[in-house]
Amino acid sequence: MKHRIGRLSHFAAWILASALLVTPAAPAAEPLFQEDFSQRDLGEVPDDYIVIAGYSMAVRELDGNRFLEIPEAPVESYGLMFGPARREDWSAQARFYGTRLGRKFPAFGISLNTVNGYRLQVAPAKRALEILKGDLVQTSIPFEWQSGSWTHLRIQLRKTGDATWTVSGRAWTEGTPEPDTWHIEWEETTAPIPGRAIVWGMPFSGTPIRVDDIRIFPLAH
Repeated sequence: MKHRIGRLSHFAAWILASALLVTPAAPAAEPLFQEDFSQRDLGEVPDDYIVIAGYSMAVRELDGNRFLEIPEAPVESYGLMFGPARREDWSAQARFYGTRLGRKFPAFGISLNTVNGYRLQVAPAKRALEILKGDLVQTSIPFEWQSGSWTHLRIQLRKTGDATWTVSGRAWTEGTPEPDTWHIEWEETTAPIPGRAIVWGMPFSGTPIRVDDIRIFPLAH
């Protein structure tokens, strides 16, 4: 009996050692670009960004946290281009803060491949998460946005065939983990135009929109 117990103990130890030697998940790719505005001057747009729509954006600070602020007025589209230009196999993400005012809601998003590229957009007035190409909605799904909370958006463009590319997006509220799966996807059959990423905001509610923690990642082939 003692020999059997000894054999079981050795077997249990082998199982434990094997578990500890399991190869960990590969680390996330290093970002091609990242920005949290903590080192940026207040009251202006950083020089290495390109304003493509709206000209009153500026870095602001609240409770020790700096962010890009899209003003509440004038009520128009605001867009800020950043980072390196790419054609495919990349992703971008940022977090956005906005509030409703009565029955008025903001809208915001992040896009790849320049102005006429692919945008992941939250449209609270429609209770929708959308993928646009340029200004045209290609597909949408129901999405419940939370006013007064940070919303994270992540969009990616991956080449999935000889003449196909898949645009994928997901959104989640601050304080919850990033989902493992994509919430929305759309297939492109026209070769993408290389371009840079853009954050967008439309303050239709008449309240400011904040943007922070912008990042760009390459995708593994």
